[in-house]
Order: sequence, then C-alpha cells, then structure tokens
Amino acid sequence: MKNWQKLSLTFIIAIIAIILEFGFKQPIMTRLLVTVAGAILAISMFIEMIKTLRSGRYGVDLLAIIAIVSTLFIGQYWASLIIIVMLVGGESLEDYAAHRASRELHKLLENSPTFAHKKVGDNYVDTPIDEIEVDDVLLVKASEVVPIDGVVLEGDSWFDESSLTGESEPVTKAIGDDVLSGSINGETAVLIRTSKKAADSQYQKIVQLVRESEATPAQFVRLADRYAVPFTIVSLVIAGAAWFISGDMTRFAEVLVVASPCPLILAAPIAFVSGMSRSSRNGLLVKNGTTIEKLSLAKTVGFDKTGTLTTGVLHVKSIMPETSDYSENDLLQIAASLEIGSNHILAKSLVKRAAENGLALLEVADFRESTGLGLSGMIQNKNYHIGRANFAHADGEKVTGTAVFISEDETFIGKILFEDKIRPESQHVIERLKAQDVQHILMLTGDNEKTAELVAGELGITEVYAGLMPSEKIGILKELPETHRPMVMVGDGVNDAPALALSDVGIALGASGSTVASESADVVVLRNDLNLVPESIKISRETMKVAKEAVLIGIFICIALMLVASTGVLPAIIGALLQEVIDTVSILYALKALKDRK
Repeated sequence: MKNWQKLSLTFIIAIIAIILEFGFKQPIMTRLLVTVAGAILAISMFIEMIKTLRSGRYGVDLLAIIAIVSTLFIGQYWASLIIIVMLVGGESLEDYAAHRASRELHKLLENSPTFAHKKVGDNYVDTPIDEIEVDDVLLVKASEVVPIDGVVLEGDSWFDESSLTGESEPVTKAIGDDVLSGSINGETAVLIRTSKKAADSQYQKIVQLVRESEATPAQFVRLADRYAVPFTIVSLVIAGAAWFISGDMTRFAEVLVVASPCPLILAAPIAFVSGMSRSSRNGLLVKNGTTIEKLSLAKTVGFDKTGTLTTGVLHVKSIMPETSDYSENDLLQIAASLEIGSNHILAKSLVKRAAENGLALLEVADFRESTGLGLSGMIQNKNYHIGRANFAHADGEKVTGTAVFISEDETFIGKILFEDKIRPESQHVIERLKAQDVQHILMLTGDNEKTAELVAGELGITEVYAGLMPSEKIGILKELPETHRPMVMVGDGVNDAPALALSDVGIALGASGSTVASESADVVVLRNDLNLVPESIKISRETMKVAKEAVLIGIFICIALMLVASTGVLPAIIGALLQEVIDTVSILYALKALKDRK
C-alpha cells in the first residue's frame, strides 16, 4: 500500500473513531478500532524494520513501534492514533514532494527515436526501430535524430554530435562514414545502412547506462536515521529506569508517551520540503529530501565542459585577412553574405556577428552548396568559396580549433576562427565553490585534451579528464575514493546522463540541456544560469541547519519531559498533549527553511 493510501485510510479511521467516541459514546469500540489499526501498522513497520536492519541501516521504526504499542497498552488510544497520523503523514509528505518534482520532468525516452524511415523497394515505410535489422537501409531527413547506428550509403551532411561526445563543432559525414544514433542530421537528407540493432546502438547504450546507474545508488544515511538510534537508546534507558525504580510498569509507558519520534518523523521532512520549495522559487527543481542532505555535505563537484562551463555555441573568435586588400569587416561581410542561406551552426554565428558589426549583406549570384565542403557564389562579379581549406584554395593552411577559409577567384584571402566561449559566470561559480570548501573540482568532458586544458586553466580547475565517452565518465566516478564523497556531477547533454545518475547528486542544466540528462539528475536547473549550482549547495546547507535544529529542539524537549514523566507527576494523557506541543514547535521551526537568506 502506498503512503498516501495509508494516510487516507488513517484519516478515515480517525473520523470513524471520533464519531464512535463522541457521537455514539462507544469508547470500547473506538479503542478496539484504533488498537486494530495500530497493531496492523506496528506489524507492517516491524517487517520494514527487519528489512532495514538486514540492509545494515537503522531508522526510527523501533521507537515508533514502541510508542504506538505502549500508548495502546496503557489505554491512551487517542495518543496512539495521533502518533500513527504523524508517522504516516511524514512519509506521505516526502512522497508528495518527490512526486511533485518528477511530475515537472519529461519521461526518459521522450527524445529517443521510436520509428525509422526504412527503405522498402522504392518507398520508405515508418517502421518501429525494434523491428529494424542490421543492413537495413534508412532515410534520415534534415534535422532528424539518427535512430540507429549505421554507415552513410548515399549523400553527405554535417551532424551535431555535441550531446553525445561533447564536441561543439558539427562533424561532416560522407559515404562510408559511421553515424551514431542520437546525433542530429544537418540540412541534407542521407541514406544509411544500419550496422547495429537498435538495442546495441549508441543512444540506447547510454539509456541502458542510465538505468544501470540508477539501479545502484550510493548508500546514504538520512538525518532522521542518524538521530534515531541514540534517541531510542536514551528513551528506553529513561523509561526502563523509571519502571525499575518505581516498580510500576505504567511509569514505563508514561515516559514513552512523550518519547514519540514525531520530531524525527515530521520535522526533518517538513524542513526538506520547505527547502525544496525555496529551491524551486530560485530556479532549482530538487527531486527529494535526501538530495538536499547530500548536497549540504558535497566534497567534490564535477563539470562537463561543452554547454555547461561553456555556452555550447561556437562564436567568431578572430578574423584574419591574408592580404591588406581586405579588412576584417570586408572578410566578415563576404562570409556572412555567402552563409545567410545555410543552417549550419557556423553560418548562424557569422551572420550574427555581421549584424552586430552593422554590416549589410551583399547580393550573391550562382549560389551553390557542396555538402561537407562549403559554399560558393558570385559577389560583384567575383567568385568566392568559403568552407574547408582544400575547398577554399587554402591547401597547407593549418589552424588550432574550428575555422572556415575564404578564397576569391581561386586565391586564398583569409580565414575566420571560432571558439566555444566560457560562460560569463563560470569563473565566479568555481571561486564560489572553493569558498564553500568544496575540496575537489573536476572537469569530465568528451572534448579533446588541448581544448579542455585551455578552458580548465582559465577557470582554475586542476583535475581534468578529457576525450571521455559516457562509459569512461562512469568509470572515473566509480573509482572516486570515499573521502571525496558526496560527489556532485553537473552536465547538460545525453552523454552526461549516466554520470548524473551514478553520482551522489546529479545536477542537469534543464533550461538548455537534454531531456535524458534532466530525467537522470537529482536536481534540474530551470534557468540558464550556472550560478545556481553553488546556490543549490548554499540552500541545502541552510536547510540542513534548520532541519537539525528543529529535530534537536524536539529531542531535547522530549528528553526533559521524559525525565519529568519518570517521576510519576506527568499523567499519560497530559504527556500525550504535551507531545503534540513539542511536535508543533518542531514543525514551526522547520518551516524556517522556506525563507531566503542573504
């Protein structure tokens, strides 16, 4: 039975009990009803407690069981019912928060291709990808996601593999080249011959890695469980001592009436839900309370590079005319005029830069596109080529990074270099994390080592792992020593999803990232702002501080009342009422976690 169903049933029992007690004056029936309900819950909790103990963990179950049984034993069935409501309510509250968060996310496979355009004779039939066999011929249209790994059979185009590999620059594919599922075709339709079945393709492998990672979460002891054992021992010692000294078993029950674990059961979850609500107001979707606990203790933060520490968009870095006949603006004007009709990522960057510089586009005649090579056209009776070095008559020209080359009437006249800019806030984010005593800051990227080292050096990151596939990122996380945990992983692409799922806390940049990454993460950044990563740690630490204080306030008051009850001057009914006062105080204090602080 789900917790919300238990809560609904508990409320129904409570209503019936009130009607029986005060409406029909049937205390015996009321006691019988509450006793049966309490016994069923106690047995259920006992079974769960055994499972918990077998897993090597301890919780509040034992104290809750003792509290329910002892109150029933001395005839305080209303106190028992209140404890049951508080217990089931706390569990339902946690479930609600987790459900609310997951409801705001897309399903894991929403972006995964489910159909492929299979060639059957002279036609193309939309076929479920699970029915596609090796060596089948598929049509991949412009801007479509490649459904299955294969080899280009006909046509050529550029493919965006950034979400898979972390490489910003689109990759040109021609006949005979391999294409990966999950990559996005550019602006030209191609035919591919499948080299694998869907289940063995790159995208599905990543999805499987996510599933495996989520199936083996890191063990973590929750706040309430850490306090449960000492609180239970102290409660039983005081109750046992009161019974032993007085010789009256009722004294044992009277002490345990005020030893209800409700501050543990309710205060911490309410603080966590409050912290989650505060996070949501600040652009952070936190999926559960355990995530807040782990974030508050974060010792290591790992970042993907492309699209996370950088913008993920290639910008014009420098314009380099080859001769004095052309200025930088002249070269940019020609390039943008040729590229205006292209959907290529670099074309968009060139057109945008020309607009920023206030340059008017020139009329282009006899425009032609050579897929995978570049563009050509006539401008003011001169023939221009832009694209790869060999296409633009720039043989022998070598550059580091991404560039396009330009020629006029078969004469090389200049080149334009591009870069993936570092986010403006990245530097501040790294500095802020260091100020928060995060001991290790890593970069884990699929990009090449030289580019990764350059970005890391500018940001002050010393631990860099480059050229990684998704499975290799997982390998690094698995080998991370316990002294480096909890470990937080921040990413945005499909390639980051397995690492996000395996890490102690996965943070996905949901505003600009993939659905798979968001679904695999514990925290989703709803605004395109990396500053929310250290902010999530700040909010979590402040929430944990409030949660601990709320729990400790409840525990200390409980202990004080237990000592009073041990003397016999505190009747059970008064103790039960005072216990609810304690619960109220703890809950009200826990609500402090809702407030933003400077």
